[in-house]
Amino acid sequence: MVSVHGEQEAVDSVPATGPGPGARVLVASNRGPVAYALTPPPTHSPSRTPPPGEAGAADAPAEPPATPEPPTTSATPAAPAAPAVAPAAAGLTAKRGGGGLVSGLSAIGADADSVWVCAALGDGDREAVRRAAAGDPTAGGRRGAPLDPADTGGQRVRMLDIEPEVFTAAYNGVANSVLWFVHHLLYQTPLEPVFDEEFRRQWEAYEAYNAAFADALAREAGPGAAVLVQDYHLALVPALLRQRRPDLRVGHFSHTPWAPPDYFRLLPDDVAAAVLHGILGGDRAAFLTTRWAEAFADCCARVLGARIGRDAATGELTVESAGRTTRLGVHGLGADAEFLRSRSRAADVTERLAALRAQIEGPGATDGPAGSEHRAPARKVIVRVDRTELSKNIVRGLHAYRLLLTDHPEWRERVVHVAFAYPSRQDLAVYRAYTAEVQRVADAINEEFGTATWQPVALHVKDDFARSLAAYRIADVALVNPIRDGMNLVAKEVPVVSDAGCALVLSREAGAHAELADDALPVNPYDVQETARALHEALRMDPAERAERTKRLAAAATALPPQEWFLAQLRALGAA
Repeated sequence: MVSVHGEQEAVDSVPATGPGPGARVLVASNRGPVAYALTPPPTHSPSRTPPPGEAGAADAPAEPPATPEPPTTSATPAAPAAPAVAPAAAGLTAKRGGGGLVSGLSAIGADADSVWVCAALGDGDREAVRRAAAGDPTAGGRRGAPLDPADTGGQRVRMLDIEPEVFTAAYNGVANSVLWFVHHLLYQTPLEPVFDEEFRRQWEAYEAYNAAFADALAREAGPGAAVLVQDYHLALVPALLRQRRPDLRVGHFSHTPWAPPDYFRLLPDDVAAAVLHGILGGDRAAFLTTRWAEAFADCCARVLGARIGRDAATGELTVESAGRTTRLGVHGLGADAEFLRSRSRAADVTERLAALRAQIEGPGATDGPAGSEHRAPARKVIVRVDRTELSKNIVRGLHAYRLLLTDHPEWRERVVHVAFAYPSRQDLAVYRAYTAEVQRVADAINEEFGTATWQPVALHVKDDFARSLAAYRIADVALVNPIRDGMNLVAKEVPVVSDAGCALVLSREAGAHAELADDALPVNPYDVQETARALHEALRMDPAERAERTKRLAAAATALPPQEWFLAQLRALGAA
């Protein structure tokens, strides 16, 4: 945990230019710290929302997975969302989110005068905004409305109800179907992208979406406030906010990789320039790794003709363009060890751990009492935890496992690959096809190698956070092989939770590679043979060596926990 002195230092670093209304610290992100779901009208009391467990209450949503929700695809954009019409007596249930931002903002304390600006993402969110704005003609819509602090853990949150057509075009059409694909190098360039009239319509929506955030932040911010803008959804906000409120200290943080210049220039020239100018409107632009910061600087030099330098005092890269200088920071988000270790010992995790071990051991196993939490499975366990997002490289991981069983038959009957591939965006054809291919390859491996007492691949597709933590605990090997990833917290979480030590097979294209490579087994994510060899080496690793590596991995993975990650940015922004 961050000390009280550290919290106060971060808040004090925000310039105070005199008395006035408004927040002193602001966060802006597409997704907020709470999500709402509409529930059926209760039969016993239509005047109130039933609490969880009462009749008429919806089941509590599952805890969020370790990996972020994936984007839509460029190949099959989602249909525009229709305006929500809530049932006359429908209730709302609120689910608080997790992750670095939620933990980070809580670090500065309730008395720090902070506010979080986010977007309504679904029908439940939109209804929550409408109810929060009831009776206030100046609230609601694109102006947003303050949410009930009881739903947000005491944080001040203003949620914007941007027109569904604008939101869908900006979010699905540009942010997730273009910018995500560019930064993750996912395009099949003989066929895509195609920037046509439809894209231009979507780009206008993206501009309007960013402008709505800039307007809301300008209204909420007090004099000299610090504003931390999050991710590729809001790349234009820093410059737009600079125009509206030049007194503010503005930072932008990219949670994704950053594309190298040649790939970034797939974007139309004016769009590429607008994205860069938008981020450079801030005082600082921060990234998860030095590699992504350097790629951003290279794009600024190549696309804008910007001058790249280095701050003599801090050593940070600087970008000088259009008469302004923006500092580039690096803050590698770490795992929340305290939360993970506590949560992984909860009763539901213990229950799922016993079920996983029973599945791994198969029928006829005799090593100790069946279902015992502390029973060591005779078989080795390779674990992966991902959503079926195109950059996660699940299919190649399965092909590598199949090659392991082919080239090293001694592992047959002695290892199980526990693969959690949680489906997402199943309304999109390309995601349905990818999810189906994951299932097909897993089934083919089981059919080719499986026996009456051994299933080589245990594929789970129902999202279950407790089960993911249980798998972390018993993994002998963790396979994290994304094509490209800004960080990948799974690679950091497994060593923290592991019971007996875990060998990490890690893609060199994951941001986490920069911090964990020395004690991981790095692989080229496209090289199935190399990945199979790394799995073999990981399975053969001496338990003592594996345990020592795991200790070092866990130390590196928790070097900058979410609260300190947030406060470090706040301190740096105050000094920018």
